[in-house]
Amino acid sequence: MKITETYIKDLWIIKPKIFNDNRGLFLKTFNYDFFKDLNLEIDFKESYYSISHKNVIRGMHFQIPPKNHTKLVYVSSGKILDVVLDIRKDSVTYGKHFSTEISADNGYVLYIASGLAHGFLSLSDSTIANYMQTSTYDSESDSGIKFDSFEMKWEIENPIVSDRDLSFKNFNDFESPF
Repeated sequence: MKITETYIKDLWIIKPKIFNDNRGLFLKTFNYDFFKDLNLEIDFKESYYSISHKNVIRGMHFQIPPKNHTKLVYVSSGKILDVVLDIRKDSVTYGKHFSTEISADNGYVLYIASGLAHGFLSLSDSTIANYMQTSTYDSESDSGIKFDSFEMKWEIENPIVSDRDLSFKNFNDFESPF
């Protein structure tokens, strides 16, 4: 595994080794010792996945304290344009976003610290995005920011977005608890 720092503090791209042979491929998305050696949070409490059609936007999601969490995201089928927005008031990158393509082909894993909102655009049909997080889902703490209310250029007309995600506050109206 290799890890690459992004310009947003505590947002990392992990590039696992991909082993290909005549049977297919093998890829390890998490290794306790690797994460521990880097002093990354590793106390994961929940794992889940979503399946999305092409042109679906999910996000921008996070949980507020005290149920906030660090998240690992990877794609086991298809590809996404993954987007992370810094919502930590005291961060030098507050209000800035980062985006990168994550796919089953490149095997990238995103390590997303608490205080960063997360979302993505599905770039293929039947995309499976997998998540591990350090807290369990809590409906009282579940929150988000409207996907088109900050400087991200999604470059898609008529995305498929849930009513819930459309109901989130605009970034300029958001009071960060982080």
